[in-house]
Amino acid sequence: MFQDMWVNGVDESNTCTRMLPSNSPVTTVTPDDIRCNSQFLRSDKIMSAGGNMTAEMHAQPGDRSCSNQAIGGNHFGSSSTCRRSQTQQRTAALDTLNSNCDHGSFTIPASISPGEYLVRAEAVALHAAQSAGGAQFYMSCYQVNITGGGAASPDGLSFPGAYKATDPGILIDIYKPITVYAIPGPAVFAE
Repeated sequence: MFQDMWVNGVDESNTCTRMLPSNSPVTTVTPDDIRCNSQFLRSDKIMSAGGNMTAEMHAQPGDRSCSNQAIGGNHFGSSSTCRRSQTQQRTAALDTLNSNCDHGSFTIPASISPGEYLVRAEAVALHAAQSAGGAQFYMSCYQVNITGGGAASPDGLSFPGAYKATDPGILIDIYKPITVYAIPGPAVFAE
């Protein structure tokens, strides 16, 4: 699960993380648990539009060691960091996450309008995704208050509802040749 966050290179630990009760995955796209796993508390972090944010994932709560993979073994799949505004940065391999001390970084768009945003960090393990309900979603959310910025107000994104169980990036047999992998979710917001 993603537990900690960094803002502009400063370790904020879990000050605005909606902490999860376990590291168990969600395996279906329709329950409310797909929002931010199951239980969460609200907290805020103020950051500027145009700033850098890093979500930090580890397999066990409180484990921040770079020597332990965030998601290891045969958990092949995608990783994405999505904001309610549909602004996203995506990586098509969990190997990249593991090789970067379990950190996934992105820039908050400078053009985004100020306000409260829910940042969703997600990894999807695909080792059992060849049948419905086999994809494993590991996600956490961060409540942030964006200051500065512009007037851009991209369309919202709703969970559940953003994914279908039959989306090609969710129902996929990774043990067969894959020409192109379609990472789940909407188009990336363009500034």
